[in-house]
Amino acid sequence: MSDENTPPATPPPANDPPPTPPANDPWKGFRGVCAGTLVLEAIVILLALPIVAQLGGGITWLSGGLIIGSAVLMVLGAGVQGRSWSMKFNIALQVILLLGFFVDLSIGAVGVIFGIVWAYLIYLRRDLQQRMARGQLPSQQQRPLG
Repeated sequence: MSDENTPPATPPPANDPPPTPPANDPWKGFRGVCAGTLVLEAIVILLALPIVAQLGGGITWLSGGLIIGSAVLMVLGAGVQGRSWSMKFNIALQVILLLGFFVDLSIGAVGVIFGIVWAYLIYLRRDLQQRMARGQLPSQQQRPLG
């Protein structure tokens, strides 16, 4: 049933430019890098378990709890990287691993190595924020038509 007052549907003119694709979310990529880093760090800290068992005093409840607890928190933390508090959570995990020097040197060594990685990620985050504020990201640039 069509109404007589309704104008007939006309196709859009052929000279309209095609719609531009949606801009990429740069934070989505950064969150993925942070989540991947946490998963890799969890794997590395679990691989330190045999080293802690062979060197020093062996695995104690403190060293084993620190390693396994940190790894579980890292895997869980990889799933919450979209939250506003995720970077604070990541840094808190690094501080815990750095304090692992007081438990076992190998735990602290992993903390130092990944502390450098997280320091670089903080630098990248700040750079991304500054570039977004200045409008210098590729997704913020105007694309020529045609």
